[in-house]
Amino acid sequence: MKIRKELWFGFSLMAAILTVTVIFMPWTNMQNGHIGLLMLSLVVVAIMLGFPTAFTLMGMGVFFAWLAYRSGNPELAQRQTLDLMVQRAYSVMSNDVLISIPLFVFMGYLVERANLISKLFRALELALARVPGALAVATLVTCAIFATATGIVGAVVTLMGLLAFPAMLKSGYDVRLSAGVITAGGCLGILIPPSVLLIVYGATAGVSVVQLYAGAFFPGIMLAGLYIGYVIIVAKWKPHLAPPLPMAERHIDLPAANEKMREAISHRVLPGLIGAFKGSRNLGISSGTIAKQGFIALLPAMALVLFLAFTWHAATKPVATNEAAGLTQMGGGIAEEPAPAESGGLQEPPKETGGLQEPPKESGGLQEPPKEAGGGLKEPTAEGVKEPPAAKVAAVPAKPAAKAAVSPAPTVGAERLPIPVWYWVLFGASVASAIGFYTIFTFVRLEVFKMLLGSFFPLALMILAVLGSIVFGFATPTEAAALGSAGGFILAAAYKQLNFTVVKESVFLTAKTSAMVCWLFVGSSIFSAAFALLGGQNLVEQWVLSLNMTPLQFMLLSQFIIFILGWPLEWTEIIVIFMPIFIPLLPHFHVDPLFFGLLVALNLQTAFLSPPVAMAAFYLKGVSPPHVTLNQIFAGMMPFMGIQVFALALLYMFPGIGMWLPRVLYGN
Repeated sequence: MKIRKELWFGFSLMAAILTVTVIFMPWTNMQNGHIGLLMLSLVVVAIMLGFPTAFTLMGMGVFFAWLAYRSGNPELAQRQTLDLMVQRAYSVMSNDVLISIPLFVFMGYLVERANLISKLFRALELALARVPGALAVATLVTCAIFATATGIVGAVVTLMGLLAFPAMLKSGYDVRLSAGVITAGGCLGILIPPSVLLIVYGATAGVSVVQLYAGAFFPGIMLAGLYIGYVIIVAKWKPHLAPPLPMAERHIDLPAANEKMREAISHRVLPGLIGAFKGSRNLGISSGTIAKQGFIALLPAMALVLFLAFTWHAATKPVATNEAAGLTQMGGGIAEEPAPAESGGLQEPPKETGGLQEPPKESGGLQEPPKEAGGGLKEPTAEGVKEPPAAKVAAVPAKPAAKAAVSPAPTVGAERLPIPVWYWVLFGASVASAIGFYTIFTFVRLEVFKMLLGSFFPLALMILAVLGSIVFGFATPTEAAALGSAGGFILAAAYKQLNFTVVKESVFLTAKTSAMVCWLFVGSSIFSAAFALLGGQNLVEQWVLSLNMTPLQFMLLSQFIIFILGWPLEWTEIIVIFMPIFIPLLPHFHVDPLFFGLLVALNLQTAFLSPPVAMAAFYLKGVSPPHVTLNQIFAGMMPFMGIQVFALALLYMFPGIGMWLPRVLYGN
């Protein structure tokens, strides 16, 4: 019955699309633009029927492109259609940005198989044990971190369904809340860089992938924060839906040396280590063991010292003086006050002066230098390197201020700026936080910190290296993706999971995913070309412009259409089919394609959370216990869809959430 209801929903939606097409299509006065709209509705229905998206787009694109060419010149229609296929396929495959897709996917599969996420989830579960809804919060944090390592939604949902879902059900969590947490957290990879969706959108819309990554960073954190806030509120309001973690689940076995220090001296780390170091002979603990534990315990303090030192250096750094001010002055003089024709300047040289002609032999020019009697080269005389006449060099009279600018400013020994007040506030808050941290830093928490060191920090370093190199301009997305793939190899080797089977499976899955994306691009490129040839794009533009909408109304309409399309279609179809329709309309409404892409990426979270094609629900159903129904998973996803709509409204009302970082880094 449940499958029958879902089929009825899908068939009803397809029937509605066909009904609207039949009613509003001017069958008696069909033009090429109307044929393009018919192609658009037919391809949506075909995809909903289960036909492969890439080949459906390609097949319909070729057929309707042939119809478009046939209406102009029937004799050349077949040849022009085949030329279009070749040109579009070549233009897609020669796009350098797409190289980063298989590399990022390969990095994600290697990290997934390094058995790193299970350790990360356990460490976060223990670290957040006192937070309401600790298991759900740990799941969301793990999903957000894993999403930065891979943009593959299916991998995140499946893995967390195996790790976190049984743990939450065992702890008495509500089935719907647990399912919603895993599916919503798994979809964060669509938005958080390095997202494959952003690469596809950037290639489709002609927007810099680097700027998209910088812009999507804070919206992704905002959405994950809203999810966590919702879970904490629900756990606090209705504790029976998310019970606290049982004490038995919080137990951690301490090493023998730490257990001795905890029992004999103190349960806090620093007093215990200091006391053990003084009386190491009595406790029977070696000084090396104590020093090792002390080094690990002091790592947070060392990181804080480095952070404060870097902040002090940046806050008190002397203002750099432009030593090339004299050159700037000379260039500025030419730009400000063009010289008359007789003074030369940057004008076209007169023909009689030579210009780009062959230099005359008597001028020296490029001739063989004269030889001495001995056959050697003649030593140039001082006359050959005379100072050129000042009247010929200075096209613009030098200003008196230029003399001061020419002299280089002394940079050696420059005094630093005074320390600002905000630094002292930050310093005091940091020191107070450190004191509070070490006051409650027990040996049990030390073991949790070690677990985080072994799982969270290696992954965090790799993520920072990849994203930092992209955002700060040290590497292109493709180069950073190669760096991430190498990091995935290193992590898998460090955790002793790098073997032939892991590499073979990762390569196979990467090739499969990359082939799907590339064929989608080829199909969508041919489809978009056919749609434009038929005049469908012009017809849509004329209709939208005839509505005389404001930019706000256009944004509401476009995002509503994308939200509705997320129900029957996946994000790949929406990006490759409908973005080429929306993008040409953006300049008319003065909408930045970068900002529009961030809204689309946030909106397309619904593509994985909305029935009947909610792929995240099917991923979770495939690994969930038999008593968990698909309807329960769908019901659990609904509140998180509401949070996504709220986050979309926040991003539109406060565009600085997404646009601030690209403006700071790239000046847009």
